[in-house]
Amino acid sequence: MPGGAERILRRRIGSVKNTKKITRAMELIAATRVARAQQRARAARPYAEQLTGVIENLAAGGADVSHPLLREVENVQNVAFVICAGDRGLAGAYNSSVIRSAEREIQALRNEGGDYRIIAIGKKVADYFTFRGFDIDTTYDGFTDNPSYENAREIARRVRQLFDNGEVDQVELVFTEFVSLGTQRPVVRRFLPLTSAKTIADAGGGDAEALAGFSFEPSPEGVLEDLLPRYVEARLFAALLDSAASEHANRQRAMKAATDNAEELIIKLSREMNRARQESITTEIMEIVSGAESLNEDEAIIADAFDFESLTN
Repeated sequence: MPGGAERILRRRIGSVKNTKKITRAMELIAATRVARAQQRARAARPYAEQLTGVIENLAAGGADVSHPLLREVENVQNVAFVICAGDRGLAGAYNSSVIRSAEREIQALRNEGGDYRIIAIGKKVADYFTFRGFDIDTTYDGFTDNPSYENAREIARRVRQLFDNGEVDQVELVFTEFVSLGTQRPVVRRFLPLTSAKTIADAGGGDAEALAGFSFEPSPEGVLEDLLPRYVEARLFAALLDSAASEHANRQRAMKAATDNAEELIIKLSREMNRARQESITTEIMEIVSGAESLNEDEAIIADAFDFESLTN
């Protein structure tokens, strides 16, 4: 049917153009959100740095405590995995990369005869591990692209509960570290138990002289004991902010790639439509020419017939 292929291609081009508008809009939204997420991460950094600095200085000054968060277990059998991913897809390999990293760690632990707990942050984590028959202890969702400190505090409370009660011997934090707009990498880091306060001081270069002239109530040890839970919350909040920025950066790249692919497809389909239009026009011209030639042949036959009749008369 002349023009049928052209109409089909025109509809496909229209559909791809609509998709391109959506992906372009999502790309722009993600670009705005990743900038905002970076600002939030930078704004939260001074608090974490100051908190770490106080712990370093207290430890360097000789303060040390026996806190549940510092409890070390020689034979680790039960491990909790706090896995941070997103609630939505369309973010490239963001969700799959961090989930695969966590799954490898869990399988390695199971192969060694250990047990696990999964703290799922994001619907994608919960859906993936539920579908594959893994046991999930707790699920948190609805805030992965814009986490608050209260979200970190709520998660840290559950993690501390598991660790303080002795239900788990160790806690691993699995998230995507935001390095730059072009680089994000999934990482697995020990979350609990914390390294000793002395180790924190040595690693950070704590200064005992910084405490000179200060008095602490009830004591330096008491202050340090109160700060360690805040230190846990700050570390978790930093991981959530990194994950959020990584999700937006991955979604921006994925939507840009989708927009570019849509543009290429539109060009390809437009060429096919132009070819179909040319073929349709050529077919119509051939039909007109064939019709004209047939008409001329009919007229010649009729003229010959009249000439024959005139000769016979």
